[in-house]
Amino acid sequence: MAETIADTRRLISKPQNLNDAYGPPSNFLEIDVGNPQTVGVGRGRFTTYEIRVKTNLPIFKLKESTVRRRYSDFEWLRNELERESKVVVPPLPGKALLRQLPFRGDDGIFDDSFIEERKQALEQFINKLGTLS
Repeated sequence: MAETIADTRRLISKPQNLNDAYGPPSNFLEIDVGNPQTVGVGRGRFTTYEIRVKTNLPIFKLKESTVRRRYSDFEWLRNELERESKVVVPPLPGKALLRQLPFRGDDGIFDDSFIEERKQALEQFINKLGTLS
């Protein structure tokens, strides 16, 4: 039987310029959730989040886009993905039912710290979706 000898020669690489070193990756998809805004009054009050997408993937018509969505839109997306795909869809942050009880000492689901926590959790959720295959 012939003996295999490993090739230990160095690969010749092309010189890297500044754009290669510090430019955007060849394919990227960046999704940020931010700028929460609470709108409405009474039982019609809800918080929306700005979702910003930047990409150079050819499947997207727009390279940058921004939309506003509320928590229920994320729930709808998760339910649709779970129903239509064969991959495990990551969980959403909880509904925070206890924060919706009346006579609380704070603003419940409209408290600034809760909104910030939810914003971060929604961003983690949406970015985990981008890694599914």
